[in-house]
Amino acid sequence: MTTASNILLKISEAGLVGRGGAGYPTAAKWSAVKTALKGKKQGYIILNGAEGEPGVKKDGYIVKHYPDAVIDGLYLAERFLGPEKIKKIYIFLNREYFESYGPGLKRVLAQKKYHLFSEKTEFFIKPERLAYISGEESALLNLIEGKKVEPRLRPPYPTAHGLHGRPTLINNTETFYNVSLAVAGRYEERRFYTIGGAIKHPGVYALPETLSIEEVLRRTDNWPSRPFFVSVGGEASGEILNSGQLSSPVEGAGLVMVYDKERTSRHKLVKYWLKFYHEQSCGQCSICREGTYRLEEIAARKPFDHKLFWEIVDGLEESSFCALGASIPMVLKSYLNNIKN
Repeated sequence: MTTASNILLKISEAGLVGRGGAGYPTAAKWSAVKTALKGKKQGYIILNGAEGEPGVKKDGYIVKHYPDAVIDGLYLAERFLGPEKIKKIYIFLNREYFESYGPGLKRVLAQKKYHLFSEKTEFFIKPERLAYISGEESALLNLIEGKKVEPRLRPPYPTAHGLHGRPTLINNTETFYNVSLAVAGRYEERRFYTIGGAIKHPGVYALPETLSIEEVLRRTDNWPSRPFFVSVGGEASGEILNSGQLSSPVEGAGLVMVYDKERTSRHKLVKYWLKFYHEQSCGQCSICREGTYRLEEIAARKPFDHKLFWEIVDGLEESSFCALGASIPMVLKSYLNNIKN
């Protein structure tokens, strides 16, 4: 019989971590929510399948090919926390995934096993505007509550004070999928990688989680024959590395985006990053609201004001409220330091 203690043991033994980008230990998060629920009547579970980071496709791949495991992972979360303790379960997807793969998830939910569970389960669609920041877990709570989509000050953390002030378990699609495998004794320490860009075989691959960036590209027959560089973790928020810096594991959301060094326009690439951050800034903190606008403005000017541009970048690094603003310096500085055009 799968008891709450057995579920936690299996998750802990498998060493599962969140796959939304932060890599927080799954067992620790689940335990924190269960402890918080002891003092309150009910809480919530949220599957975060926002996938707002450009280029990342793994959540859609998982929902399409493994809907049974995704729903089973959510169901195990409810069993672990206690069905009587969970008021509602939300499945947060972008519109494309909901329209394409929602029917498959609904077919699984229609099984007799999930009769009571499905009655508490609701799909929530990601808005087109602020698609990136709405995937940040505290901003997601505001979205569901009908408030302005912006990150919350933490602590308190969602595990104790989440949706409507109640303990809330929020995990990525891949995390719930891995929980299903772990509890069934089928987890093999693999993760999903999205590989795209200037390569022969773009797509989503399930490979050992300890592989280096170079090993991921070589195992998938995607090692470029031309000079190249990569963005790792995310297309807009990832670290930019040259072809001699690929000995570390893939971090973040599991993306490796490959760029042809000779054919990629430096100006167009930087313009793309700046436009993305300007459009996706929620406007909560002035340094991000004004800074992203000014960076895009300065980059379009001639002559280019290097001093002012990098002063704003440093300000974002030091003062941004959330990861969106803090990601801009990482991508720009790693590109400047590692890629020589």
